[in-house]
Parts: sequence; structure tokens; C-alpha cells
Amino acid sequence: MTIQEAQQRVDHWIKTVGVRYFNELTNMAILTEEVGEVARIIARRYGEQSSKPSDEGRDLGDELADVMWVVMCLANQTGVDLNAALERNFAKKTTRDAARHQQNPKLKIQN
Repeated sequence: MTIQEAQQRVDHWIKTVGVRYFNELTNMAILTEEVGEVARIIARRYGEQSSKPSDEGRDLGDELADVMWVVMCLANQTGVDLNAALERNFAKKTTRDAARHQQNPKLKIQN
């Protein structure tokens, strides 16, 4: 599925199953909540924080998909073509960061 197809599928689902989009401020709050759920998994699985029984079985992929879903909702309701925006973002980063990362001593491979 392309990014454009995903945006279209989210839009179709919202209009046929979800009734309507939540307003932008509500979706921003939901996005923050979903990112927090990703952070919780990362902090416990890859960080130093210990897990609680309620953390067991949480699916990182599902939580990342929730983040993408809400981002697509926000894009749809504000008229953003995420495919075009991502292409522009790649071009911006490629121009801006053409040599920056190669010259960063913190990123040198350790032997």
C-alpha cells in the first residue's frame, strides 16, 4: 500500500465506519496519547525502565500503526498530501544534511 492509498483508506474508513473525523485539536491530543504508548513500550523494552504486568503483550507495531493512522487523519483533514510532503522532506534533508552526518565524529563506526 502506498502512502496515498493509506490516506485514502483512512478517509474511506472514517467516512463509512467512523462517522466523521474528530476535530484537529482532538486528533492532536490523540496523536500525543498514541506517541506516549510507543514511548512506554520503547522505554521498557529497549530502555532502562522495568515492565509492569500490564505492559506484557503490548505490540510496538500496532502502536506505531496507531500513530500513522492519526497522522493520516490530521493530513486528510488539513489537506496535506503526505506522499508529496515526504518527497519534499527527503529533498530538504538530502540538501541540508549532504555531508553533515558523514562528518559527525559521534556517528563513526567503532572497531
